Amino acid sequence: MREIDYSNYYWKDEKIKLRSIQEGDWEGYYTNRFDTPARRLLQCAVELPPTIAEAKNFAETYAEFSSNRLMFTIEDLHGENVGGVNLNSIDEKNGTFSIGVQVDKDHRGKGYGTRAITILLKYAFFERRLNKFNECALEGNEGSIAMLKKVGCVQEGIRRKVIYTNGRYYDLILFGLTKDEFMEKN
Repeated sequence: MREIDYSNYYWKDEKIKLRSIQEGDWEGYYTNRFDTPARRLLQCAVELPPTIAEAKNFAETYAEFSSNRLMFTIEDLHGENVGGVNLNSIDEKNGTFSIGVQVDKDHRGKGYGTRAITILLKYAFFERRLNKFNECALEGNEGSIAMLKKVGCVQEGIRRKVIYTNGRYYDLILFGLTKDEFMEKN
């Protein structure tokens, strides 16, 4: 295959690019499932042990945008897979959506998640005509809370003691960002 020129590629910025999930991405999904503290923050639960079959099914299900949940692989500009991001909970009638992101353990703290969310916000607001990004973070998930604030989200409320994990109930912190708020910041 010819080398791809990414200079005019919509799905990139100065440090990352997004691409479709490929069936070969199952291995990264599988190994990330062994990071219980990170998965607990993401899924608000302890998951059952991962299986290779489940990981392969995940990659196959979301390859080539064959689902209503638009799943992307995040790569650095050298082509290394550093995580995943997805546009989900799309409500065309009301113009709302959510975004999920997971950055691999070795790549956290480098801004990749913030960059990936920013690319998807631009797409949702300026290409899909959506108007409101809604998201929540589990109490104690300081990385996600900081990232949501960094992209311009406003804390809109707290759903008190609604998630049970690790032997106690946790709050969900609710965040939101409108297209107008995003445009003011960017």
